[in-house]
Amino acid sequence: MKRKGATVITVRSDASVTELLALLDEHGIGAVVVSDDGQSLAGIVSERDIVRHLHKDGAKVLDQPVSSIMTSEVQTCAPEDQLVELEHTMTELRIRHVPVVVDGRLTGIVSIGDVVKHRITDLQAERDQLSAYIQQ
Repeated sequence: MKRKGATVITVRSDASVTELLALLDEHGIGAVVVSDDGQSLAGIVSERDIVRHLHKDGAKVLDQPVSSIMTSEVQTCAPEDQLVELEHTMTELRIRHVPVVVDGRLTGIVSIGDVVKHRITDLQAERDQLSAYIQQ
């Protein structure tokens, strides 16, 4: 969260799926938190949700509200949660985005890309330390 920041793109539950698509495209993201006030968490909706509903319901889904395709039971985390636990949760539940919530208030979001980026940074630092140790 420190490296990424706390900006979270949200969409209202009554917005159309077409409006949701515009947000995803505009921000180059794969999921949006559903929140009617920008702070509380009503759900989450991803590109995967859109594709599955398009396949099942056809193009009419584009005019439906986001609430009709969102996931309401959202796995969340807290800023103090350990990254290894978050990795495990994301892998086990096959999810790619986890909102960060403090006292019921949305404060951030962690994507699988964030987790991978952090892991790569850690591995590079470890490699550099080992290389320095060997060269001594």
